[in-house]
Amino acid sequence: MSKELLGALDTLESEKGIKKEVVIEALEAALVSAYKRNYGQAQNVEVDFDQIKGNIHVYAVKEVVEDVFDSRLEVSLQDALAINRAYEIGDDIRFEVTPKNFGRIAAQTAKQVIMQRVREAERGIIYDEYSQYENEIVTGEVERQDNRFVYVSLGKVEAVMGRSDQLPGEVYRIHDKIKVYVSKVENATKGPQVFVSRTAPDLLKRLFEQEVPEIFDGIVEIVSIAREAGDRAKVAVRSNNPNVDAVGTCVGPKGQRVQTIVNELHGENMDIVEWTDDQAVFIANALNPAEVLDVIFDPENERGCTVVVPDYQLSLAIGKRGQNARLAAKLTGFKIDIKSETEASDIMDANPNDIAAAETAPEVTTEEVPTTATSEASNDEAATSEAAVPVTDSEAAVDEPASDAE
Repeated sequence: MSKELLGALDTLESEKGIKKEVVIEALEAALVSAYKRNYGQAQNVEVDFDQIKGNIHVYAVKEVVEDVFDSRLEVSLQDALAINRAYEIGDDIRFEVTPKNFGRIAAQTAKQVIMQRVREAERGIIYDEYSQYENEIVTGEVERQDNRFVYVSLGKVEAVMGRSDQLPGEVYRIHDKIKVYVSKVENATKGPQVFVSRTAPDLLKRLFEQEVPEIFDGIVEIVSIAREAGDRAKVAVRSNNPNVDAVGTCVGPKGQRVQTIVNELHGENMDIVEWTDDQAVFIANALNPAEVLDVIFDPENERGCTVVVPDYQLSLAIGKRGQNARLAAKLTGFKIDIKSETEASDIMDANPNDIAAAETAPEVTTEEVPTTATSEASNDEAATSEAAVPVTDSEAAVDEPASDAE
């Protein structure tokens, strides 16, 4: 057994990267427990593993005392001096107590310890490997699914994708190749657990980094993302190079770059808007494709504003089920109250004090709004169809971004 054990330890070190000393230390501790369990000995037992010959010895450690009260733990000074005249009171002496049949127990224990160490090492290797991919995008293969999760193979580990992380309406078939965002990696007791998502806003960011070299290189920067996964998203970008058009770069020639991302997300519409330090202009950009006449900031709420749009574009600015306004609020971080030109005029007439506030607020015209791109092809149709829908002030108001996300 000794030669086989030494060979197994060498193999573990060379193939699995498990240090021989680590296994031997664990083996000695396990053999102490096995000896106490099988032979009922006290806590003064030590196990020594010979790393050269592979032999295992069990020793009882006894303290040298003047008078012996427990022969299992103590040895008299007279007996100690008979062994070696250098012993003094307080010294420890090791007596070998290796049982004749201890080899069988040692073999079973060694097998269990080695298997446990191998499992731990493999889990550690997998965890170290996939923890590097946390907050990154990877390509996986759909293996199976149940009522709770879609299981995606990432190679050495099977990742799970919960229902909230699955795109609405997306069908996952076995052996489908999909791109997923690694949201979390846990080193659980049963092994590494990897959680992936198709709805995370950062998935969109990583897809743009893959498709747009200027974003990957830092020439163009994604400032913020507002996303309702599977339906529509707004992305605010800015250029760190005055000679590079941020929006045009992300859209690509004939819209090829953004269309690749739209196809990957099964038709999720993309609005790419230009970020600017001028908050009024940025809010107007975020409400694309609607035309914005004016942005009036609330003096009592630094993150609140009222946006004035033409009467015929009120429904378009709000969007279907308030989606356009909701995404704009998430993108900008402002609470946006949208009003038609007529409504705003009536309010100003009824409250003269508001006129002064409106005059001091920056006015946004269509000429001031930078270029904005969208992947939706039916904006004009939406404006026509939605303009006939009456909208009250309460419907036009948009809550804080935090509540919208919920």
